[in-house]
Amino acid sequence: MHATMMNYPLTTNHLIARAAKLFGEVEIVSQAPDRSLIRHTYADLHARSRALAHGLLTAGLQPGDRVATLMWNHHAHMEVYFGVPMAGGVYHTLNLRLSPEDLAHIVSDAGDRYLVIDDVLLPLLAKFGGRPPFERIFVVRWTDQLVPEGLHEYEGLIGAGAPADWTPPPANENDPIGMCYTSGTTGRPKGVVYSHRATVLHSLASALPDSLDLSVRDSLCPVVPMFHVNAWGLPFTATMVGAKQVHPGPHLQPDALLDLWAKERVNVSAGVPTIWMGIMKLVAQDPGKWQLQPNLRMVVGGSAAPESMIAAMDELGMQVIHAWGMTETTPLGSVARLQPKHAQLPAAEQLKIRAKQGIAPPFVEMRVVDDQGREVAWDGEKIGELQVRGPWVAAGYHGGVEAADKWTEDGWFRTGDVVTIDADGYMQITDRTKDLVKSGGEWISSVALENALMGHADVAEAAVVAVPHPKWTERPIAVVVAKPGKQLDEAALTAYLAERFEKWWLPDGYVVREEIPRGATGKFLKRQLRDELVSWFDDKPG
Repeated sequence: MHATMMNYPLTTNHLIARAAKLFGEVEIVSQAPDRSLIRHTYADLHARSRALAHGLLTAGLQPGDRVATLMWNHHAHMEVYFGVPMAGGVYHTLNLRLSPEDLAHIVSDAGDRYLVIDDVLLPLLAKFGGRPPFERIFVVRWTDQLVPEGLHEYEGLIGAGAPADWTPPPANENDPIGMCYTSGTTGRPKGVVYSHRATVLHSLASALPDSLDLSVRDSLCPVVPMFHVNAWGLPFTATMVGAKQVHPGPHLQPDALLDLWAKERVNVSAGVPTIWMGIMKLVAQDPGKWQLQPNLRMVVGGSAAPESMIAAMDELGMQVIHAWGMTETTPLGSVARLQPKHAQLPAAEQLKIRAKQGIAPPFVEMRVVDDQGREVAWDGEKIGELQVRGPWVAAGYHGGVEAADKWTEDGWFRTGDVVTIDADGYMQITDRTKDLVKSGGEWISSVALENALMGHADVAEAAVVAVPHPKWTERPIAVVVAKPGKQLDEAALTAYLAERFEKWWLPDGYVVREEIPRGATGKFLKRQLRDELVSWFDDKPG
């Protein structure tokens, strides 16, 4: 017997065509550099994406050619998301916060042919040194400045639009559509190439009620940049369901975001914890200033959100939704949502569940493996490295880089996260393998200490790193930032932690800083801190 179902290709072309047909009047709002709001619709997005695809093919784009972007979140970046794959090309989002060396390496490694860039970001081209390596550069104009000689206007590329009877090249669901590079915190950034099929399936899973619960009823503002794992795939998911999209452009300051959310009735947003900390501070200072949507959902990823932050947001009428993922997982790998059986638990227990990274969506499988390569039970206690597999999990890096290190022989991706998974399937990250503190043969979780410290009334941020010790191999040192107007007392911090951890877990010292260095995606640069503190114990008695 054979199945009698149609072999219908899963492509992003379908997502944008459907949005134009069913939700053509729904808005896509872009905040310009001068903070004016530019309004388009899904009908516009479809027409302009078709025009871009037609223009690129006319300019000589060949199947698989890479089109790089240096852009903030706005309508033109979305047009690249849909228009480049429609033409058979591969968009490549460049992280404008990376170092010049990493940017030059990434562009060379990807083999980018064209570049689309915001005019306000033209100075970044100097980062590449000498002549930019792109065959053609198309400039999205937001200001009155003229396009430099030798570059081309983006609107000129789109031209008069695609002819009404023009048909895009046929697309296979396994064709590549886009690529992102890892953040490079553990070495050179590595390219991950996404397919139509993976992106569509990821969008379907992301929209589920027990995932991010997106629908046509929502107004979404992705604060996470579109150059960071496709803004966590949210532009695709929102397009699939017809949700209104509100893009902040370069204005990511808390007050600018709150103004935008209030004006455009945003009820869903997404970003890293540092963004939400700034939002939380301003709303707490002046609760009545912004008329925000009730129970505004705030998806948090990139690093763990402390229980204290989740609880504080609840009190302000904003719901934190914890999620986890990586560049290699497109990125959604898990979401922490309460289930009906949790309704009778005390509030403190519910909070602990919400502070976990959550359960995997359909088709993503997880397992935990100890340092001997043995799979461990899901009991919420045993730790090990998280390994995952699924239809939107990468099977290798662009060019085959380091594949032997990151994928097991039986096809699972090694995340490098040290986790527990409880009997209900809720995963919780205890650390990165490289960030665990090995003291006297036992492991200490830097993440657990950090989250506890950030629950202290005087601490704004905290990073805990492993520092070499002559007797214990390694010991934890905490780097802390005080809240405005507060003074940090080391003895008080130690006493606070002593109520929560065994004595041997407590940091051997504290370093008070005005800020903690961060990488291009907002994560703490622990490698830099370890290098700075490597000689901490050299002149101290053991």
